[in-house]
Amino acid sequence: MKINIVNKSNNPIPGYSTDHSAGMDLRANLTEAKTLKTLERILIPTGLFIELPVGYEAQVRPRSGLALKKGLSVLNTPGTIDADYRGEIGVILINLSNEEVTIENGERICQMVIAKHEQAELIQVEVLNETDRGAGGFGSTGVK
Repeated sequence: MKINIVNKSNNPIPGYSTDHSAGMDLRANLTEAKTLKTLERILIPTGLFIELPVGYEAQVRPRSGLALKKGLSVLNTPGTIDADYRGEIGVILINLSNEEVTIENGERICQMVIAKHEQAELIQVEVLNETDRGAGGFGSTGVK
């Protein structure tokens, strides 16, 4: 699959780190470092603009190393970039640690995964077909 990208940052175009990586690392495009206090959130620009094929989305997800080492996560994870969006990719980061965290220009801040999706037509009915699980919710499928 080929995806058109405009890169208005000084960072390299995202790519896969290994042959079997699912996500590409996105980098912060900042004129100066940004410091987040505990529980503070911020929109970080990437300088990237993409043109996805219809039927695909880009999912923005946290990087596990950044979450473990610095307590940073993507707030609306996974964030969705739709095929008809042409604006700059921005990433909403949140500091979940007990300390201030500084984000530097060019720092890898999240992963972007390209995923195929379907659009569904919802049909209103009065009753749903029954299943063994029924309306059992959270924890209802655990080992008994």
